[in-house]
Amino acid sequence: MTKALRWRVLVLQAGLIVILGCAAGFALWASSYVQSSVTTQLAAQDITFPAANSAEVTVLPAADRTAMQLYAGQQLTTGPQAEVWANNFMKVHLSAMPTYDAAATTARANPTNAADQAIWQTVFMGTTDRSMLLNAYGWWTLGTYTGFAGIGLAIASFAVLLTFVFELSRWRADARATSPASDLAPAFGAAGSAPAVGIAQMTKHDG
Repeated sequence: MTKALRWRVLVLQAGLIVILGCAAGFALWASSYVQSSVTTQLAAQDITFPAANSAEVTVLPAADRTAMQLYAGQQLTTGPQAEVWANNFMKVHLSAMPTYDAAATTARANPTNAADQAIWQTVFMGTTDRSMLLNAYGWWTLGTYTGFAGIGLAIASFAVLLTFVFELSRWRADARATSPASDLAPAFGAAGSAPAVGIAQMTKHDG
């Protein structure tokens, strides 16, 4: 590999490390921010799951009862909890009531009927609360996957960093291998042979 090409590779790797590292940091921050915001909003509602053996839970169908008992006695502060409350508790109660469209139609047709108006308001509030909880669950899920993406980007950044370090070590090793070696022995021998030759010649003449 030529020096110019190696420089390009190193610059590219350095750029990828910075880009992937920044993206990983942002993704992890976004994940934490989203889930923290969801928790803050849900905690403000002050919803607590009923006890596992409470009448509110035991009257539910088996699957819904099991899901609710998983969080029995806990305060609702997370996306998975919001999903359970919306789908395994509120949905069961709302299924026993008319749909919002049907309740609204009946209430508008009988504006003086207090019972119809009350049902309409109950269905409206119930469906609205359920949609808000499912929206919170959706954002929580998005935050979770964003966190996974951040971890993946961090691993990728670390992998590129390893290749960057490896490339630097290879460059250093190649530089040492191709640098001219100072061969001192021949030079010393060549310089030291002149007196020896001179002495031999002098001895020959004297003889």
